[in-house]
Amino acid sequence: MVEGLSKVLSETEDLRLAGSSSTAIEAIPRIVVEGPRVVLVDQTGGLRNAFRFLTEMKAAAPQIATVLWVTELAEIESFRALQLGAKGILKRTLPVSALLECLRAVAAGSVWMENSISNQVVGFLNRRTAARLTPREREIVGQVVRGAKNKEIALALRITPGTVKVHLMHIFEKTGVKDRFELAMQGPRLLGLSSHELLTMEAAVSADQPFGGPAVAVGAEEGYE
Repeated sequence: MVEGLSKVLSETEDLRLAGSSSTAIEAIPRIVVEGPRVVLVDQTGGLRNAFRFLTEMKAAAPQIATVLWVTELAEIESFRALQLGAKGILKRTLPVSALLECLRAVAAGSVWMENSISNQVVGFLNRRTAARLTPREREIVGQVVRGAKNKEIALALRITPGTVKVHLMHIFEKTGVKDRFELAMQGPRLLGLSSHELLTMEAAVSADQPFGGPAVAVGAEEGYE
């Protein structure tokens, strides 16, 4: 993959491969030192690892744009990638011309997505914008974002666990989220929290262990599990 990318870029006048890393752990220090305009993050090491890498890149080198290179990506995952700072989402099945178009657009400061992915994200946002949660539903969403289980939510709100389940069913229907994990990820925005509150909550929900991640640059087929 790296050899193929290097050959493609060598045939252009405005792009070159600055380096690559086969593991996530060594990528960020190299990227910080070499300072590429764009980092191409390979998803084959796992989407969770790629998302962790995007978060770490945003903290370590916010001036460097990242492009997530994927086989397939659901709308919630596309939205999450943009939340975490990705400036491009590129399918591996697209032709070389699309790869070059994406890298050039992102290097110039634009956000690039293939039309089908863009439409997915727009639909995802529209569903959430239309959601109207009751005060009790908002309380339950807040509890889910904090990681509370049904019994803990019931105790905190002085209702039964069965009532919590009914409220969650209504919340899923209204917002279009697929499961509890997705609700925890999107909960802060559904509640309209401030940027500071969003960052605090998202860090609490998604925090695991430290990680690293790729550089035009290429990323991480091996990484975190």
